[in-house]
Amino acid sequence: MNRFNMNVIALAVSLGFSAGAMAQSMSRTDYTAAKDKIAAEYKSAKAACASLSANAKDICVAQAKGSEKVAAADLEASYKPSPKTHYQARVAKAEADYGVANEKCDDSSGNAKDVCVKEAKAAKTAAEADAKAAMKTTDANATAAEKSTDARSKANTQTSDARKDAKADKVDAQYAVAKEKCDDRAGAAKDDCLAQAKAHAGK
Repeated sequence: MNRFNMNVIALAVSLGFSAGAMAQSMSRTDYTAAKDKIAAEYKSAKAACASLSANAKDICVAQAKGSEKVAAADLEASYKPSPKTHYQARVAKAEADYGVANEKCDDSSGNAKDVCVKEAKAAKTAAEADAKAAMKTTDANATAAEKSTDARSKANTQTSDARKDAKADKVDAQYAVAKEKCDDRAGAAKDDCLAQAKAHAGK
């Protein structure tokens, strides 16, 4: 691997780390500045490929383009984190790796090249499948958590209602007992007893 290729990889890694670091507090201004920086670094990386020739140049350009797309996708995932943007970032990485690997296959010929291309495609398919699985897992977990929250909320409501009903039933039962106790009285004494029973029961 030549020095330029190492620089491209280092650039992609540094952009990935810087985007991740800004995930929690990135402003619109920071986001725009990061986009401009990615564009400028891509332009510089692509220009550096001009000194190369043949397939080495093609590989260099593929690496520059791939690094730009990965950095841009990572930036979006940091600026607007969601299962979708994280999925798109992983797909961008898979496509970037495939683009470079596919170009490198041109250094081979015959069956060796065919095998190389198949391996590059297989790696891309596997990476995309993993990305899709990760997104679906995240969505499923979020849905499950949401349902759990709804279930807990519903259970709390039902519990509260049940307690209210139980309290009402107890009050009614106590009122019935109090009324029954008033039956051994007569006249004003009975009326006063019933009034107290109602007041105590909140009737």
